[in-house]
Amino acid sequence: MKSILTVFLKEVRENLRDRRTVLNTLLTGPLMAPLMFVLIINAVISRELDKAEKPLPVPVVGAEYAPNLIEALKQQGAEIKDAPADPERAVREQDADLVLRIPPSYAEAWRKGEPAQVELIFDQSQRDAGGSVSRLRGMLEGYGQRTATMRVIARGLSPTVTRPIVVASRDQSTAQARGGMMFAMLPYFFILGAFIGGMALAIDTTAGERERQSLEPLFANPVPRSQILLGKLSATTSFAFTTLVLSIIAFSIAALFLPTGKLGMALQIGPRFALLTLIVMLPLVFLLASLQTLAAAFAKSYREAQTYLSLLMFVPIVPTLMMSLFPFKTQTWMYGVPLVGQQVTITRLMRGDPVTTTEIALCFAATTALAVLVYLVTARVYRSERLAISA
Repeated sequence: MKSILTVFLKEVRENLRDRRTVLNTLLTGPLMAPLMFVLIINAVISRELDKAEKPLPVPVVGAEYAPNLIEALKQQGAEIKDAPADPERAVREQDADLVLRIPPSYAEAWRKGEPAQVELIFDQSQRDAGGSVSRLRGMLEGYGQRTATMRVIARGLSPTVTRPIVVASRDQSTAQARGGMMFAMLPYFFILGAFIGGMALAIDTTAGERERQSLEPLFANPVPRSQILLGKLSATTSFAFTTLVLSIIAFSIAALFLPTGKLGMALQIGPRFALLTLIVMLPLVFLLASLQTLAAAFAKSYREAQTYLSLLMFVPIVPTLMMSLFPFKTQTWMYGVPLVGQQVTITRLMRGDPVTTTEIALCFAATTALAVLVYLVTARVYRSERLAISA
């Protein structure tokens, strides 16, 4: 233990001397993601809410053919404007989010009680126009339903004749569950933060020392290489775990500034969430540190190791993307798959869903088993004489 502690303190001390690395690892990494997260979410939500509260600009072609419709749209918050000379071109070039065209045949079809067609011109590929199109479509459909009801009543019939089925919505989701769905990428930020936190140290303690030709003198000491490796891994794991803790704290503070209440959502990152997240992430942090050290051991230079670890960084993205894009029902076996188990556990904690002690234990044990296996492989590489040979 004394040898492991000596190597551990040596690596920590040397890493702390590099202020730029420490700044990027312990401050920029954990703080930048929550800051960007808050700024982007706030900007998007505030912009959409502002647009929803303000009058909706609606350029109309042929407004004179449907005065009643135009008046109804005004009452619902539409601001009627003159249409551009070429509506299709104006929409394509984003001069207008949408254009409503009322053909001359509208008035005649309306008088006959037939369906009167209007054209809603928009560009679906323009993301900014989606909210405006949905809002105007809702206004038109509401006006159509009210008119249909009045026509039915005028014929002495009950309006319920046109509605043989009434759907009563019973949403079982909670505000926290809806928030968990919206912030499904949050577990990836924690995993990525831990990865970045140990990345610089994992490279420097292996490929960096190999390039500086200081690894061979270290191996010359009468200390088993497994103890040297444990000291280096302990230092790497410590920095990665510290980054993870700072990320959780930063996101818990950032959650206070998110306007989730306006959307009927909640994002609660409290002490229980933080504690359970740290428990399931602890073996994963050691696993990532072992993988980073193993990858760096095959590199002959610092730059080459950066390339290897940059590619390794894509590994945590796979389960996150798969679980974000495809619907899934949580199964017990998922907790036994490293990365997937952490993703599922953290996601369920964010949603406020119950996570049993057995599931947490399974996640912890399975990841620990894989971490030990990767460590043994790394230890075998460390025993190789080729590792001490410099580039």
